[in-house]
Order: sequence, then structure tokens, then C-alpha cells
Amino acid sequence: MADYTKMWTGLGLDLDNHDALLENLGGAYQSIFMSQKHRPEAMGYFDFVMSEAHGLRIKELREEQEAGRKIIGSFCVFVPEEIILAAGCTSVGLCSGADFAQEEVEKVLPRNTCSLIKSFFGFSLAKVCPYMEVSDLIVGENTCDGKKKAFETFKEMVPNFYQMDMPQNKAPMGRKLLTHEFKSFLAKLEEMTGKKITKKDLQEGIATVNAKRAALSRLAKLRAADPCPISGLDALLINQIAFLDNPARFTEKLNALCDELEVLVKEKKGAIAKNAPRILISGCPMAIPNWKVPAIIEATGAVIVGEESCIGERGQRNTTDDSADTLEGLIDAVVDRYFKIDCAVFTPNQERVEHIKEMTKNYNADGVIHYGLQFCQPYIMESFSVEKLLEKDGISIMRLETDYSQEDMGQLSTRVEAFVEIIK
Repeated sequence: MADYTKMWTGLGLDLDNHDALLENLGGAYQSIFMSQKHRPEAMGYFDFVMSEAHGLRIKELREEQEAGRKIIGSFCVFVPEEIILAAGCTSVGLCSGADFAQEEVEKVLPRNTCSLIKSFFGFSLAKVCPYMEVSDLIVGENTCDGKKKAFETFKEMVPNFYQMDMPQNKAPMGRKLLTHEFKSFLAKLEEMTGKKITKKDLQEGIATVNAKRAALSRLAKLRAADPCPISGLDALLINQIAFLDNPARFTEKLNALCDELEVLVKEKKGAIAKNAPRILISGCPMAIPNWKVPAIIEATGAVIVGEESCIGERGQRNTTDDSADTLEGLIDAVVDRYFKIDCAVFTPNQERVEHIKEMTKNYNADGVIHYGLQFCQPYIMESFSVEKLLEKDGISIMRLETDYSQEDMGQLSTRVEAFVEIIK
């Protein structure tokens, strides 16, 4: 990595804290990802992206700003990237996948707060996330009570916060609320940029995001092969990078990887041995650098073949219809697409269980590990009904509840190893 000290200083990062973060992140990446055998050659691009995630990519974003483009940071797949691109802006995901500055966080949040929420507070308080600092607007969405109340404090910590309300059910009034929020968000971006969004602008934004989702879906389908041509860790990494990289470049590089994987499938070559136990992960999102549970799973010799997660199939499932001949019609199509997301915040949420069953079948999974972040009430509470319904259909499932710390590694490893032995 080049010397980006001047850029980081200009962004207001705490250099000592940031150096500590990069050192820990780099060490974890080397031990978890670079130690893998039989990685596809095209993974070299994604390794490069990670090595420059706080360097070259931030430099690119700064250059976009200097050219007049706004950077929009967000935490959730409910924030519509199509509309952001239509406004001539760039969408980036924000840091929320590791513990940082927990003592400072617990001065403003209860200790028993979801790890993801505590994480982005920690990254902000410690001044170590360049994506937060480079963002011209940070978008928070009320997908759960924890976030909704935490944002009351967070908006006092950052000068550029915008809050979106989210529906809690799939009734017509819920869709009406989402339509209102997306139109308000579009108006906010128009106000920020001084640009009036046209039908053509939104069509182009939809096309870019649809192409990215199609590439991610292509990757997902290739993982149904046995032997699996790519590890679950690498597939998760790609889904995580999708929130950071330039979307057109990301799509091009991912399709190149998929070309390589298709050859490996034809040659019956895999990243992990044939007949390895096949696991589907379901539940909470796993933001960078939350790799703990996937690393434990694949250390047993099993392979993760899919993620029923916001950073996974829940986030990439369904493209947006771009056939409407008016801007209003295209906005409705964007709403239609996002209203299909089966986040655990919705009640009832039977669609999610059906999607888990569907993914288990499509990717030939031998079992499901339901991953819940400690104190994430929607997913942890829903995990009980998910377990009951999957077991009723004869699908093996284990529920895990953890946080971002390393303290429970031994216990988790023991439980995962026992589950893998059962499903072999």
C-alpha cells in the first residue's frame, strides 16, 4: 500500500487507532484468506481491493468528490443504490463488522446493544472508518428498534445524517410508506446535488445495479456444483466488496471470476474436496471484517455454499424492472423490488423460511447454520420459528448466537464440529 497518511489526516482519522485497525485487519486477512488452498486465480483482484480498501479506493472517492460527485454512505440493503446512481452519486457501505472503542461506545449506548450497532458507533467515535469520513451523506434506516433509537444519538455525532423510515409489514400501507421514503430520499439527493433526476438517469442506475446483482447471482449458482469451485469465505468476501467497489468495475471482475469458475466446474475441480459437508448460513448480515463463524465452519472441512443474508442472497435476489416509460413508473418498480426483501424486521415473515428451504435445495446443502448477532432481537427471535419449520421438513439446522469478540471461538468450534459430524 502506498503512503496515504496525508489523505487520512485530511479526513480527520485518528492515525494511531487507524494503524491498529489496519494491523489487526491485515493479520486476520492473511491467516483466514491467504492461507486457503486452490483459490481461483481471479481472486487476486478481490485481494487487491481489500489491500487498498482504506487506500486507493478512498483516493478514488476523494477524486470523485473533487469532480463534484457526492458520496453516500449507508448500512443496509434497503437504501436504494439505483436512486443514488441516478442522482450522479456513489454508494458505499459503512464500517460495522468488528469491535472498536467499546469502552467509549458503552458511554453512549447500553452494553446489551446489538454488536453491529455498537460497531459503527465505535468506528465513528474512534475515527477509524474512512468511508464514514468521506461520505457527504450518511443514511440510516429504521429497520429495527435498536437502530431507530441508536440513530437518535448517532445523528448528533455526525454532521450529515439522513434517516429513512421502514415498513414493518407487507400490507399495502407498508408499501405506501416505502414509496414515500424512497421519493423523499430522491428529493434529498436532488437537493444535495442540484440535479433533477430524469427517467433516463434512473434507467441507467437500474441497469448498473441489475448487472451487479446478475453477476452475484451467477456466482451463487456456480456454488451448487460438487466440488464447489470457490470457498464460502471467498464468496462472502466478494459479497462484502460489492458494497465498496465501483459497481461497473466490480461487475466486470466478478464475471471474469465466474468465467474461471465455470471452467473449474466442467473440469470437476474445487476449492474444497468433493463430497465435503455443505452448509447454508442463514441470518444476520456479516459486514467486513466479520469472518469468524465462516472461518470456523470451513476449518472443519465443510464448505459454505450460500448465505441467506443481506450480505448474500437476500441482498442480491431480484432485479428491478426497467420497462416503465415514466419516472414515476420506474420509482414504483424500485419500490416493488425492495419491498420483496425478507428482512426479519417484517412480521409475519413466512417468505424468509420458504427462501431458506429453496436455497437449501438449490445449493444441495446438507444443513443450515442460523447465525444470530447477540442482542439482534429480530433475527434471534425469528430463529426459533425458522428452526421449528426447517426441522419439520427434515432439514438439519443449528442456531448460533455470538458477537464480534474472539472469546467464544473454542465453544463455537466445538459446536460447529459436532454439527458437521452429524450431517456428514
